[in-house]
Amino acid sequence: MEVNRLTRAIIIAMLLGIATGQAIRWYAPVQPEEFASNITLITDVFLRLINMIIAPLVFTTLTVGIAKMGDTTTVGRIGIKTLLWFMMASMMSLILGLVMVTILSPGVGLHLDIPSSSLASGVDAQALSFRDFVIHAVPRSVIEAMASNQILQIVVFSLFFGLAAAAIGAPAYPVIDMLKSVSEIMLKVTAYVMNFAPFAVFAAISAMVAKEGMGILSTYGAFMGQFYFSLSVLWGALLLMGALVLGRRVFTLFRMIREPILLAFSTASSESAYPKTLESLSTFGTPKRISSFVLPMGYSFNLDGSMMYCTFAVMFIAQAYGIELTMAQQVTMLLILMVTSKGMAGVPRASLVVIAATLHQFHIPDAGILLLLGIDHFLDMGRSATNVLGNAIAAGVVAKSEEGNEAPLEENVA
Repeated sequence: MEVNRLTRAIIIAMLLGIATGQAIRWYAPVQPEEFASNITLITDVFLRLINMIIAPLVFTTLTVGIAKMGDTTTVGRIGIKTLLWFMMASMMSLILGLVMVTILSPGVGLHLDIPSSSLASGVDAQALSFRDFVIHAVPRSVIEAMASNQILQIVVFSLFFGLAAAAIGAPAYPVIDMLKSVSEIMLKVTAYVMNFAPFAVFAAISAMVAKEGMGILSTYGAFMGQFYFSLSVLWGALLLMGALVLGRRVFTLFRMIREPILLAFSTASSESAYPKTLESLSTFGTPKRISSFVLPMGYSFNLDGSMMYCTFAVMFIAQAYGIELTMAQQVTMLLILMVTSKGMAGVPRASLVVIAATLHQFHIPDAGILLLLGIDHFLDMGRSATNVLGNAIAAGVVAKSEEGNEAPLEENVA
């Protein structure tokens, strides 16, 4: 397999970051925390550049895509297919996480000091509710939504805007043409920003290793190994689900999205991979009207890696405290997570917040989250990469199911 220049550069940056971070811990006179604080400036700048791109890219591509679909029937059909796929993938991720943590039992016989149940985790378990999620989904102002990169709110506005443009027909064509040009410009800006990715990866990895040290891998090595093994099983399941629709082309898709997957892994951010994922799906042959609709929805409703982590982490903490959940409680937990996980979008440290809220429901000490805080960044790398894979497969599957359905405005919109 030929590895292109950006992928090669990111891999080299990761290796150099590990070596540099460990060298700082061993030899540098500066404090590792000070080095990490300074070097992450590079990563922060890169992520801000990504955030700069996301709002206009989501709005323009999604609006043009919906306008090209032409009517509410087409949008509704694609929307239903997308949400059905998301529900299947979400439930599979949650169940698989529960099965794997039950089989592997990482919290049983844990050779770590278990935090006292009276300690505070520092994670607000009340920060997430279904009511807040529904209210949060509707923007008070599209300008505010774009300024704060609230993807779900941008999706809601774009949905209304695109449907209105399709409904009025010819008068909307100049606006849609302009938005299409803006989206092409933003994709070019994305290409420029991606040139900074290896530097951001180097900074993120070196800061993490300098601050935490490779020793944390030996302390939590068994747990991390079991979690990443579980993620690999989830990857296999997602690819198998994709193969049922895409056939062997699912492996072609996997090869084409290796860059965004690697970028999400190395920066521990699914958002950093959004523009590159959109571009890779276009190269794969997924129509932009489909990918620009499915991907933003996926970032709000289809975080497969994060959902597996939720069940895995809740059961791990329960095992660590010697608390057994009955089968009925485990089923209840799955249903709760199926709903609450859909509110992850826009919530800081969303996975930990969902976990804390779920622990509270079953009277499991949320102080157990302290067991995970030190390695959460390492775990987030795998979760983010899995989220990208799941959303890319979802876009490919929905596009395949829409083959033969023509977009009425395709001829009218340049």
